Amino acid sequence: MQWTDDAFVLGVRRHGESSVILEALTREHGRHLGLVRGGRSRTLQPVLQPGNAVHLTWRARIDEQLGSYAVEGLALHAGRLMGSRLALYAVTHVAALVRLLPERDPHPALHEALGPLFEALADEAAAPALVARLELAMLTELGFGLDLSACAVTGATQDLIYVSPRSGRAVSRAAGAPWSDRLLPLPAFLRGLGEPRAEDVAGAFRLTGFFLQRDVFGPRGLVMPEGRQALVDAAAGGPAR
Repeated sequence: MQWTDDAFVLGVRRHGESSVILEALTREHGRHLGLVRGGRSRTLQPVLQPGNAVHLTWRARIDEQLGSYAVEGLALHAGRLMGSRLALYAVTHVAALVRLLPERDPHPALHEALGPLFEALADEAAAPALVARLELAMLTELGFGLDLSACAVTGATQDLIYVSPRSGRAVSRAAGAPWSDRLLPLPAFLRGLGEPRAEDVAGAFRLTGFFLQRDVFGPRGLVMPEGRQALVDAAAGGPAR
């Protein structure tokens, strides 16, 4: 069996003396693993860095096998991001989120979103907001998407500034006023409205973090990736750890 696909590198682990097992998010074949012979060579190591865009050819005798990859570098984002600790934290965090997806389950919309994200991570002012948007998209890909289209109480589509922690649905300013201390903030930029300020990004991380912990990490007995806190700190105006 054989197929070719574009992918983003999520990570590698050593296999034997000179090879690695590559984990990548492919466009058509989802999160997929394969053996890269010679993957620890000086030629391939720079290509097999998390965040890089690559073209893969996968071969195996039967579909159920691990199979092997031939790898061609397309956009080597990792080298450009090495100078930014914030960008490296972001790449590590994004890879950890993508690993939550079932293996070999296609998620083409997510694959499309990763390209612009990795391209822009070198901009430390913009990176936290981009990752917050990706977290929102990941909740949808994992089956826990939030409904931010209309107020859960009145059906209004304007002035939506809250999200119900119980239902994951938006709530308008007027309908949510009596319970504002119990609702989560809904920054407008998560609905595609306006440019995010630092306090908006912090609110976005609070929103996505609540649902990621409750619906994704907690039930699996997992903890949030360490790099996420550095992004939260940056969104609040603090230094990247």
